[in-house]
Amino acid sequence: MKAVLSFFLPGGMLLLASLILVHLQGVQTNLGTIEQIYPYVTYLVAVVFGLRFNRSALVFAAIAIALTHWCLMHFGVALPTGDIYWRVAYASAALLLPLNLLVLSLVSERGIFTPRGMARLAFILVQPFLVGIIAGRNPERYVELLGYDILPWPFLHGLRVPQIPAVACLLSLMVITLMYIRDRSAKESGFFWGIGVIFMALACVDNRLQMGFHFATASFILLVSVIEVSHAMAFRDELTGLPARRALKEDLLKLGGEYCLAMLDIDHFKKFNDKHGHDVGDQVLRMVASRLAQVTGGGKAFRYGGEEFTVIFPGRYADDALVH
Repeated sequence: MKAVLSFFLPGGMLLLASLILVHLQGVQTNLGTIEQIYPYVTYLVAVVFGLRFNRSALVFAAIAIALTHWCLMHFGVALPTGDIYWRVAYASAALLLPLNLLVLSLVSERGIFTPRGMARLAFILVQPFLVGIIAGRNPERYVELLGYDILPWPFLHGLRVPQIPAVACLLSLMVITLMYIRDRSAKESGFFWGIGVIFMALACVDNRLQMGFHFATASFILLVSVIEVSHAMAFRDELTGLPARRALKEDLLKLGGEYCLAMLDIDHFKKFNDKHGHDVGDQVLRMVASRLAQVTGGGKAFRYGGEEFTVIFPGRYADDALVH
């Protein structure tokens, strides 16, 4: 139940809020003013936060969303929706942006101002130029290919997004869902809901103010997800999944006058590690932690450090907690 809630909150809540807000009368009236401020503040904060905490996925995702937003708004101001070059920009954005976010969600953090980081940034920045080169030869044919209906299902025509980009978006969501099931990370859930809001933005092809609002919300969701990841790194032990020593210190401050605290360690763990190796030792730590996580009697388990663990029983004395 907790894993399900962590998947839907806060990303799903922010997606729903973005969908509702753009239809409120007060927001609709002032959407032009909001759209001039909200996206740029969101993109800037996301990039600054990512730089400060060396979260390259957030920096590059915010840049990719901002670049897509700028391209569509630029062509939107200069060209009508039916113009072939607007359609090229829109179809390309609908295909490439979800795939870029999928890649960024899958790759490991390799820094920002590193050779790999600069290569990823260059890969994002060069895409508009590649689209211009490829589509420039025959833009009508390019749009026709991306707009081809690969599935003859009538309800898909109501999505507004061309089928090939829509399928790419759906596949991205499916892959990220599988990654979340495996890792239970806020990063994957953030990218899932971010791509979901991107799809909402692309569906607003006739209302570019709403499109820009949703783009900014996607960046905001990714920003929140990285904050959650940073919090989890500080308060949860990565190896065992138990709350870490910092979380223990905070919980100790909240205890009343009646509690029991149990300290546990694994006997002969160093000898076991020396004989079987650290990888097998890590498996032992995870096994012990999984058992401690199921402690009854209202107990809460923590990894204290190394092979040492702590269990707190609020509101119990030692005699009451010993059986658990």
